[in-house]
Amino acid sequence: MPITVNAFAASEAGARLEPFQYEIAGPGPGEVIIKVTHCGVCHSDLSMLDDEWGMSAYPLVPGHEVSGFVEQLGEGVSNLKVGDRVGVGWHAGSCHECAQCMSGDHNLCAEAQGTIVERHGGFADRVKAQAAFAVRIPDGVDPVSAGPLFCGGITVFNPIVQFGVQPTDRVGVIGIGGLGHLAIAFLSAWGCEVTAFSSSPDKEDEARSMGAHHFLSSRDGDVLEAAAGTLDFIVSTVNVSLDWEGFLQCLKPKGRLHVVGAVLEPMPVGAFPLIMAQRSISGSPVGSPATIATMLDFCARHAITPQTEVFGMSDVNAALDHVRAGKARYRVVLEV
Repeated sequence: MPITVNAFAASEAGARLEPFQYEIAGPGPGEVIIKVTHCGVCHSDLSMLDDEWGMSAYPLVPGHEVSGFVEQLGEGVSNLKVGDRVGVGWHAGSCHECAQCMSGDHNLCAEAQGTIVERHGGFADRVKAQAAFAVRIPDGVDPVSAGPLFCGGITVFNPIVQFGVQPTDRVGVIGIGGLGHLAIAFLSAWGCEVTAFSSSPDKEDEARSMGAHHFLSSRDGDVLEAAAGTLDFIVSTVNVSLDWEGFLQCLKPKGRLHVVGAVLEPMPVGAFPLIMAQRSISGSPVGSPATIATMLDFCARHAITPQTEVFGMSDVNAALDHVRAGKARYRVVLEV
């Protein structure tokens, strides 16, 4: 039997979201239907709504930070049961056959299915996904604020795991926002000495309350020069161009500057700051379902919760305006 989904969709790039109803088939083999209770609002939703990346299809139902519970199971699903509290992030499926999937890097699968790319997302009362990508939310993680962990959270947690950040490392976080506030919390709980870089001096007390040990200006060349050679790892969460060579000089030999903020402009970096100290620049997308599950367990163990503001789903346009205006502190969640 077809299932009716009540959602909010944009009819074209930049349009306001309007009520939208559509039908989906019941879950196929290996799939689940999730009853959405909450969905985070990510800046990537805005990018998709505005077709900034050239891959949006309309009508577009945004929402890829889903929190809800399993409503229906498809054939062969054994890792979940009806009623389980689960979440879905940027990806809703992959091929499960390629080298990346077989190595556990499902998020790098060339056939990975974006939750809001050529399909409808979580600004709705239901979402369909492969069961492997519906990750169980453990006790100790608040389901209301869990959604942002499935995109914003895993985006900054994944590189900690992928690049072997050590508890003894001195690390930097550029930007104290939706991604940065979670990066500070993760790295502090990981055991690292954390330096927060921000262009907003008024965020210092808040950054320290999140776990930062030091606070420096991200736009002061003298400050960056004074920090030269002090950090093992820097993660940049911002989507604007900065003094990248200045940040490279903050790294120790063999240090890494890792980018998760979607900066659209090229990063002008000379070869010598990399070669002479064997430094690296890297980037990464979200993370695999297994890494998401590890992150959720870590959050439960260390009581890490995104700072959220909750809007009703019917107030979705007000919520989007709030995010566009840079007023979110620090993630917005829609409640169905």
